[in-house]
Amino acid sequence: MRVHVVNAHLTYPNWSEGVLNRAMAEKAKEYLLDRGHEVTETRVEEHFDPAVEVRRHLDARLVILQTPINWFGAPWIYKRYVDEVFNAGLHSKTFLATDGRTRSDPSRQYGTGGRMHGRGFFTAATWNAPAGIFSNADSVLFEGKSVDDLLLAISTNYKFVGYTILESYGIYDIHHTDVAAGIEDYATHLDKQLAMLDTSRPAADHRS
Repeated sequence: MRVHVVNAHLTYPNWSEGVLNRAMAEKAKEYLLDRGHEVTETRVEEHFDPAVEVRRHLDARLVILQTPINWFGAPWIYKRYVDEVFNAGLHSKTFLATDGRTRSDPSRQYGTGGRMHGRGFFTAATWNAPAGIFSNADSVLFEGKSVDDLLLAISTNYKFVGYTILESYGIYDIHHTDVAAGIEDYATHLDKQLAMLDTSRPAADHRS
């Protein structure tokens, strides 16, 4: 299986250097390569070419966004990445050609025009927030909302073009938790997501 890892960390010198996100990305790559998968990685902060990223998305069966959660979302450089890459996928009509709606069939819903079916996407994130604050009706901040609720602005881009949204993975409360254990546990999560993709229908071939 081909897997593409998008590392969206943004460096703030002497404050946030990206060590944990790099470690998670490396864990994923090493684990997947050891099991015979093919892996590509883009570090958004360093450089990306939208045309190359479109090709990598088309070639990959699984896309993983590796990101810190800064102010309840991915760093701003990731929004630029999505705008440029997904616009390129729209213009080339490889990710999608329409939003799904058609005058000839009013039952077709907005968001059903994607061409990337058979592929999976999930977010692997690092959080300052503790895990117990999510899906907790007593939480003053999130009022019962889940991690997936908070990640909706990220995952919906992929769902819009046809991806299956898989289970996210997080290392929470990063300044007060066993980070090494969280990295090791990531392998079990990867196995579960790969198994889910293995039971779904294969991705369409866009190599022509």
